[in-house]
Amino acid sequence: MMTDVLLTHSNHLFYDRKQVEKMQPYPPLQTLIAAAVLRESGVGVAVCDVAFQAPEEALPKALEAHSPGLLAVCEDDFNFLSKMCLSRNRSVAFEMARMAKQRGIPAVAHGSDASDHAAAYLEAGFDYVLIGEVESTLLELAKGNDPEHIAGLACRDRSGVVRYTSPRALRRDLDELPMPARELIEMDQYRDAWRAAHGYFSLNMVSSRGCPYRCNWCSKPIWGNSYQVRSARLLAEEMLALKRQYAPDHIWFADDIFALSGNWTMEFAAAVDSLGAHIPFKMQSRCDLMTRDTVSALKQAGCAEVWMGAESGSQRILSAMEKGLCVEDTYRARENLARYGIRACLFLQFGYPGEGLTEIEETIRMVRNLQPDDIGVSVSYPLPGTRFHQMVSAELGAKANWTDSADLAMMFRGAYSSEFYRALADALHLEVRQPNATEAIRSAWDQVCALECSIDRQRVA
Repeated sequence: MMTDVLLTHSNHLFYDRKQVEKMQPYPPLQTLIAAAVLRESGVGVAVCDVAFQAPEEALPKALEAHSPGLLAVCEDDFNFLSKMCLSRNRSVAFEMARMAKQRGIPAVAHGSDASDHAAAYLEAGFDYVLIGEVESTLLELAKGNDPEHIAGLACRDRSGVVRYTSPRALRRDLDELPMPARELIEMDQYRDAWRAAHGYFSLNMVSSRGCPYRCNWCSKPIWGNSYQVRSARLLAEEMLALKRQYAPDHIWFADDIFALSGNWTMEFAAAVDSLGAHIPFKMQSRCDLMTRDTVSALKQAGCAEVWMGAESGSQRILSAMEKGLCVEDTYRARENLARYGIRACLFLQFGYPGEGLTEIEETIRMVRNLQPDDIGVSVSYPLPGTRFHQMVSAELGAKANWTDSADLAMMFRGAYSSEFYRALADALHLEVRQPNATEAIRSAWDQVCALECSIDRQRVA
């Protein structure tokens, strides 16, 4: 079959120092779902996976080998690295557009960053940007439909003005989607990387799209505030298929929010049981969803680890974020997960407007009281389309995106400097992950205090 569409993405593992250190690479799930949809409809497809290969070397070879009629730089909407809109990934995507243009191959881009900055992507050489959910829009374009009548496209008219077609309606039945075309990538690269670094192999899956909650710092350019979920039985069947074909030791459910419904979670646990599809898994959810019944069902299904967006130990900051949570929800979730032997891990966010030393200390105290199994620490990161971005837009400088996932730069005028928050993240990570490293922990907190005192002295001066 001819290669009508060559799909790729811009998430090269070795361009992100933090991800190299973690070495937890996952296949580009959205890219592979889009490939499966195209193939199911008779479109010839191939995938150039640049996760382990330098894009500047891998893509030219793939373009020459496949001579595609269209290049689609389709980011993984389920990967937090794509959602962070990192400038390094953007530069890789722009270089891909240039490579395609040199060869006279039309190119399209899809992803959170492309949706937020369509004009920049078009200026870089992309012929179209696919706005919103990708599969149907890409399929219509690949089949040669008139672009003016394809919903969900951005392009430049003859005068250079960016024009948008009508919005693409979201898919309502996720069960209609085929399984991701995982066979189009070299899975052994992922297996070898995981086993060399961690001694086991983890694969990614997804049960849903979107999140109905409205935290005012959360960017949602693809699905907005919608939420759709696959049937529990179908998800368990895919889990069984992965178990048989790839034998992963572990699964990461990459949903924005897993186990939104307690009843769905119980159905999933029953389906996994009946099929014998058990694989230990981790997922992310909300503290207030981790009730005893839901946690019990998660345990039955094989859940080993839950990541929750606790964000802050200050109720005032949680309320300002419009998180819809109480600090007490985090304590209850920790207790329920511990009861069933499931690792409880917290996402924390520092630097939100109005947060001072008192609120920072409340968060540190919460972490010390709860003793979570792990934490992820970030600073508030204003992305376009959020109310938070609107709140701080007047304070934003020339740098509008993090370079990589380890950046942790304050993009607006916060209470403290980027250096302070980076030191705070290092100290808190060390305390949680290496609690016996007493001297190193003391030294890390001394650095935090020194930076705080330095900032306070500058304010007085």
